Amino acid sequence: MTHYSADQTRHMANAIRALSMDAVQKANSGHPGLPMGTADIATVLFTQFLKFDASDPHWPDRDRFILSAGHGSMLLYSLLYLTGYSDMTIDDIRNFRQLGARTAGHPEYGHATGIETTTGPLGQGIANAVGFAIAERHLNAAFGDGIVNHKTYALVGDGCLMEGISQEAITLAGHLKLKNLIVLWDDNGISIDGKLSMTDSTNQIARFAASGWAVSAVDGYNAGEISAALAAAQDADRPVFIACKTVIGYGAPTKSGTSGAHGSPLGPEEIAGARKALGWDYEPFVVPNELIDAWRKAGSRGAADRAAWTARLAASPKKEEFTRRNAGTLPANFDAVIAGYKQELAKNPPALATRNSSQNALDVINAAVPETVGGSADLTGSNNTKSKELKPLNAADYGGRYIYYGIREHAMAAAMNGLALHGGVIPYGGTFLVFTDYCRPAIRLSALMQQRVIYVMTHDSIGLGEDGPTHQPVEHMAALRVIPNLAVYRPCDAVETAECWQLALQDATRPSVLALTRQKLKPARIAYVEENLCAKGAYVVAPAEGASHIVIFASGSEVEIAIAAKAKLDAAGKPTRVVSVPSMENFAQQDAAYQAELMGHEKIRIAIEAGVRTGWDRFIGTEGTFIGMTGFGASGPAEQLYEHFGITADAVVKAAG
Repeated sequence: MTHYSADQTRHMANAIRALSMDAVQKANSGHPGLPMGTADIATVLFTQFLKFDASDPHWPDRDRFILSAGHGSMLLYSLLYLTGYSDMTIDDIRNFRQLGARTAGHPEYGHATGIETTTGPLGQGIANAVGFAIAERHLNAAFGDGIVNHKTYALVGDGCLMEGISQEAITLAGHLKLKNLIVLWDDNGISIDGKLSMTDSTNQIARFAASGWAVSAVDGYNAGEISAALAAAQDADRPVFIACKTVIGYGAPTKSGTSGAHGSPLGPEEIAGARKALGWDYEPFVVPNELIDAWRKAGSRGAADRAAWTARLAASPKKEEFTRRNAGTLPANFDAVIAGYKQELAKNPPALATRNSSQNALDVINAAVPETVGGSADLTGSNNTKSKELKPLNAADYGGRYIYYGIREHAMAAAMNGLALHGGVIPYGGTFLVFTDYCRPAIRLSALMQQRVIYVMTHDSIGLGEDGPTHQPVEHMAALRVIPNLAVYRPCDAVETAECWQLALQDATRPSVLALTRQKLKPARIAYVEENLCAKGAYVVAPAEGASHIVIFASGSEVEIAIAAKAKLDAAGKPTRVVSVPSMENFAQQDAAYQAELMGHEKIRIAIEAGVRTGWDRFIGTEGTFIGMTGFGASGPAEQLYEHFGITADAVVKAAG
């Protein structure tokens, strides 16, 4: 370990302060306070403890650094530039917050290497970090210390800890005894509105201790204290929380320690005063060569560790499997496994709730795809997310593949983002569809970051019955479908469920929601078809005999109703075809010719879904008939509710005229 004097550490930290205040000033927008306040902490971490090699930013066994307080993004960008990440240049720093820049207002995953996750919505980062730490422990159990053995560090602010998701995340981490997780708290006592004492009086150290964390407190400007706390954290037997007392906007002569340094440029006079106070006698965006050299030395100090790791991996009998998983490539026989399962279903098409069909599919999938890690937010028996061979992942056995998340829907979703971002695992987790409201911020980030996270959302309509309108999703399918880059699947039977799982697992750059029923459904797909028809998003599941006069579009449980209505209409001499629409997003990706062929020219156009109409006009037009929900549900048996709300085959026949 390289040791730096207190003066060296402070001078290196001042490079972060100068770049941050200069970039925010040039952009006339941003948050200089956090980078200036935490620069010493970050300098000690990056120069002495963080295991990384700037020349190989994708090294799988690197430590992860998560800037949960993403508004302080210039801290991270400065660190990446100073330590020598090749895609973070001084021009990128100058271009902070400009259109097309790598240096976005908040860290954006994929914009530059070294940005491990997208942060900005406060609390998401600390919950992501829990997922990163779970992934590391799980892969360590599978591949051993020689291949996987690293830390996850998260820098959090007061806002991260005030958000409710943080409580879900820290109690989960404490329960799982994630000793590889180290959280550094920027304890500056300031939020945008002013002093934190106006809004909060939580004893954060006591809170974390009560949640099963090892805790300590340091002076955020005493390099020795910071170093000692981080050194002690390396051998902890539980997650570690280090409270670092800081001053927001450290060095600014009149705005330090005030909300004036939080979310706006300091101004030319204040910056000139800060330069004088910090002893920084350089022009904007200029860092002297001796400091650049010191930082670049820190950025390369992990090269020997990386080389040794590369040699260990090369000699490992598990190299091929580790490499495959880390690349995100599914097993070579995956498609054949799904095809074989579909053939078995065709032999005896089952009448099942799609949540049960999902569990049956998972029995096959989880046996064939060892990198899946499942879970549920205290609804395992209802979501049917635990297949037969999965053992619990817990503090006694990180090698398990099933996480009991407890009643922590939001943290579950955010932790799954961390699991996916870490690499080597494919996470899925379940709750009721109505509780996507609790998961939505994390689901949106899954889509924004293009992560393969699979949300298993059961009890997808009024069909859940007696639990009533608080639990019956009505607007949720429409609300999910409007999130960009999110695949929303609502399968109608066991075959479609298997196909939707296949698509979700194959899609490495898009999260998926599987909306599944509580109630039993008749099979619609009774003959084996090799092609994955759900990949088209919509297809004819029941063709008309001859020229069709009526077309019915439906998804999920309402496909059964559509097929029953078709039988009655056909018998009345009104030829009808039924189109199953398991994924509007996939249908939108088909070529114009296929879309036109599927849409057809029938004048009588009907759509059925036990939800709101939003989204269905693309199939039926504004003049078409929609049979579904216009308000909230009610408590009662499912079959009575469908009758009560007029979502029946007879209602379809009547609408057809």
